[in-house]
Amino acid sequence: MIPNPIHKVLSTLSTHEVQYLLMGGQACVFYGAAEFSRDCDVVILCESRNLERLQAALGELDAKPIAVPPLRPEYLERGHAVHFRCQAPEAAGIRVDVMSKMRCVAPFEELWARRTTLGDAVGGRIELISLSDLVAAKKTQRDKDWPMIRRLVEAHFSGHEHCATDEQIEFWLRESRTPSILLQLAAENSQAVEKLKLIRPLLQHAMAGDADQIAVALAGEEKQERDADREYWKPLRRELEELRRNRNIK
Repeated sequence: MIPNPIHKVLSTLSTHEVQYLLMGGQACVFYGAAEFSRDCDVVILCESRNLERLQAALGELDAKPIAVPPLRPEYLERGHAVHFRCQAPEAAGIRVDVMSKMRCVAPFEELWARRTTLGDAVGGRIELISLSDLVAAKKTQRDKDWPMIRRLVEAHFSGHEHCATDEQIEFWLRESRTPSILLQLAAENSQAVEKLKLIRPLLQHAMAGDADQIAVALAGEEKQERDADREYWKPLRRELEELRRNRNIK
């Protein structure tokens, strides 16, 4: 069950009709890969009316900014996260991180179209980023994200392997980071592997039954994504440093 303070944040966003999707650690809980977090990470539609609704929700939560940059469209559209800490009694201490753009993640309109909508215990709704998009968002330079990707896909595979759709099989072949699962999938789905091996070359090792080479290739994939994420954040970090310096001068 979602913790009450997090539920308060999400219900407030919904009450104010903010177009948002829950992601991060709380989304991982819903997809069966538990991750304890006092943060509430959301991706939003960066549009003036939606930002007005978000500001109203943050006001109700008595959410104060805790870092640069400020909540302005130009920063969200460049890929920055904007950070708040809630002070309203029912959500006290909860950090809310807001984004609208992420590296190698589809635009918000596409994320919204394939979202998961869940009902809560009091008749409300929680809008959740899709599993495939959550996995894409987790491909960062952070150490904790890579084991989480593995657990997310393992949990989905465990829950659906005996009644899998073609779409689910392709998702596992594209994103699984567990050699034993990749070996099983390759043995049972040769046509799907042929279709995807140019997109994900390590599937050739799965077809050959070579678990050691799969492990080597997985490490190479991770390094490539981590390096790409560092490069993506370099200009954003420089901009943050400049904003901090200017704030301190004032």
